[in-house]
Amino acid sequence: MRTILSIILKRLLVGCMTLFVVTIIIFGAIEMLPGDIATEVLGQAATEESLNAFREKYDLNRSLPARYLSWLGGAITGDFGISLANQRPISELIGQRAANTFFLAGYAAAIAVPIAVVSGMLAALYNGSVFDRMLSSSTLAAISFPEFFIAYILILIFSVALGWFPSLANVDPGTGLGERLYLTFLPAMTLTLIVLAYMMRMTRAAILNLLALPYIEMAHLKGMKRWRVIAVHALPNALAPIINVIALNLAYLIVGVVLVEVVFVYPGLGQILVDAVSNRDVTVVQAACLIFAATYILLNLAADILSIIANPRLLHPR
Repeated sequence: MRTILSIILKRLLVGCMTLFVVTIIIFGAIEMLPGDIATEVLGQAATEESLNAFREKYDLNRSLPARYLSWLGGAITGDFGISLANQRPISELIGQRAANTFFLAGYAAAIAVPIAVVSGMLAALYNGSVFDRMLSSSTLAAISFPEFFIAYILILIFSVALGWFPSLANVDPGTGLGERLYLTFLPAMTLTLIVLAYMMRMTRAAILNLLALPYIEMAHLKGMKRWRVIAVHALPNALAPIINVIALNLAYLIVGVVLVEVVFVYPGLGQILVDAVSNRDVTVVQAACLIFAATYILLNLAADILSIIANPRLLHPR
């Protein structure tokens, strides 16, 4: 138990250090943008007095380290500042949007993860068969297309041709769970098709790598059925790489939803990020990028810890 706690604390420390470096990169990248923020927001016709008042209001006259520390301290407490475009607190703008993005990612993960693990097991069970080749070919084709292409194909089939689902995912805080699941089905399926192929192929590869090991051959020699060998002996030992793959794809579901949210006009964090870039609202861009980065680091950290717990050999490396 102490070993596990020690490993978790070390991973948490590494994650915090990584996130700290990311905050420097995000803040520095915004500061390195050409031009003056006050002039970009107020326009070329702004007077010198209005420009000075704008810089004073948003602490742009302070030194770079002071503004970074102020921004970092606010971000730690959940205060990302004020939006330059509409003068509203950023936490109010992105709070519901972030919840919508996490809901969509969770919806897609609830569909993709079970299907990917079961499909990977079946592909390994019938390795080399027609089913395996068809599954591998279809998933390879799905992973080769960009998100927006798959999204438009799904809209064309299920919205335009069949009329089963709406082409726009218009949800609000008052939308019920059943209606929300219905409205977001097409964007969730788009994300599912993108990550399903990779998770399925990696699950299949992880299981096939174990089937040639001596203890698996011994199980076969004892007369154990192949599906039982895979489910009972191979799958538990393949959990570590499978967990890593699933966590990486869950991170992608959250940070890679920008195009999907734009196509379906879904009110999520990716949509507000695109709007903020269009409006040159750099404070909102900073907040959205920080949330994406923190989520990605947290999921990778969780995958690392779960992989170690799932594989006891990693607790005592040689």
